[in-house]
Amino acid sequence: MKALDILKQLKQEEQIRNYPSVPKFAIPAVKLDDTTANGLTKCVIEYLRLTGHFAERVNSMGRVIDNRKTVSDVIGRQKVIGSMKYIPSTGHVGTADIHSEINVSISGKTIPIAVKWEVKINKDRQSAVQKEYESKVGNYYIIKSFQDFYDKLQSFLNEYK
Repeated sequence: MKALDILKQLKQEEQIRNYPSVPKFAIPAVKLDDTTANGLTKCVIEYLRLTGHFAERVNSMGRVIDNRKTVSDVIGRQKVIGSMKYIPSTGHVGTADIHSEINVSISGKTIPIAVKWEVKINKDRQSAVQKEYESKVGNYYIIKSFQDFYDKLQSFLNEYK
């Protein structure tokens, strides 16, 4: 069974649990897409959440504050006044797209282990800053598809069996 099909099945089962009064045939089919960076990121976070792990999307881009206002003069002409200001992020430049805590069982105790996931789709490549970040953190994986993520996660989990 393909990894995306496993995620769809998990999501469908969650919907059935969350809406017990709705007949199964009336619950819409789950639509998931791992062909874009945004879609793949959502799939990874959803899978980790549904399987009892923790994951969060990390934004290191900063944000824009828009202080512009549209004003009218006495004869009705409109003019935009003010400016936009970029506020850089306080996060580390080059950080992974997804930070997660993967629960593993060691000597009968469940221990969360930090794992970072970097999403790279199509011709997207790692920057020099990202390569430096990768060398400084322990568990860091570059993923190109949901199947790639699933295989790497299973390999990671098998190390602790």
